[in-house]
Amino acid sequence: MTPTDQPRLAVRSPADLIAAVPYLLGFHPADSVVVVALRGRRVVFAARGDLPEPGADPRPAARHLAEVIARQGTESATVIGYGPAGRVTGAVDAVGEALDRAGLLVLDALRVTDGRWWSYLCTEPECCPPDGTPYDPGASEVSAAAVFAGQVALPDRAALTAQVSALDGPVRVAMRRATVRARGRLAALTEDAGETALVGGRSVRSAGVAAVRTAFRRHRRGERLSDDEVAWLSVLLTQLPVRDHAWERTDGRDADISLWTDVLRRAEPELIAAPGSLLAFAAWRAGYGALAAVALERVLAARPDYSLALLLDDLLRCGLPPSELDGWPAVGTSAVLRRRRRRRPGR
Repeated sequence: MTPTDQPRLAVRSPADLIAAVPYLLGFHPADSVVVVALRGRRVVFAARGDLPEPGADPRPAARHLAEVIARQGTESATVIGYGPAGRVTGAVDAVGEALDRAGLLVLDALRVTDGRWWSYLCTEPECCPPDGTPYDPGASEVSAAAVFAGQVALPDRAALTAQVSALDGPVRVAMRRATVRARGRLAALTEDAGETALVGGRSVRSAGVAAVRTAFRRHRRGERLSDDEVAWLSVLLTQLPVRDHAWERTDGRDADISLWTDVLRRAEPELIAAPGSLLAFAAWRAGYGALAAVALERVLAARPDYSLALLLDDLLRCGLPPSELDGWPAVGTSAVLRRRRRRRPGR
């Protein structure tokens, strides 16, 4: 499941809503069930889950999706299933029932297949013909407004995943060499200071703070780090005090997302946990839940026990709105998560 609350769009028809979904998620969904939640007449949140496999019970995933939506303080929702009727209908029905039990008004339940949409709740052939209604998202005013506002809808989720994948070819060779130099530099630093590289100390923290500040300053000026700067930063981020210093200074601004995306893609595989988690945090704070999710997937595939990634993954899965951490770092993530866990049904 991937939640997102970015951007906020107003829609006037089912076709407009369908056109808005790719911009709410960041990509065009396929084989998915999407819930678009509203407060009043304004779209404020969307969450997506994969369609259940044939023969699987759709109700557990539907209940979870409804819980996520209910936590956003929304009033109503529309359910949209993307895929063939045989897989979509049961999933959409289950999500609609779960939303109803959660106290949300289900405005409509739609199926989107091969450029047409059908409503499960409308039986009037004048507005909802049996063979579906064709739609052209490119002709929608919602699509035009989203593009004008700078929103991007990638072709599919695989394209989003590619945005956080490792760079290959000459970049990888250059980064491997730069990382060897960075490890040597760290060993020399700790040896000169009489510290242990594994644990680090005052000199390592000082070097890490300087590297983090330099990285933020450079990216916020629109500059890109060199291979040696990325390697040095990624090596230093293995030290928890350095990682936490970077975390406290990361928010949802575009420059922070750009920085941690660049470091994640260029870092050596064994060093991606910290930059990937920091990217996920920045993306989540900005409301880009789908980007945060794919970043965490890459981190947890490499480091399934990495505590920060596990924490952020839990935050996303329980549907914690980014607005609950306004004022970070004065508000502690762990404390907020504990509060949310106490509110979760069945806990």
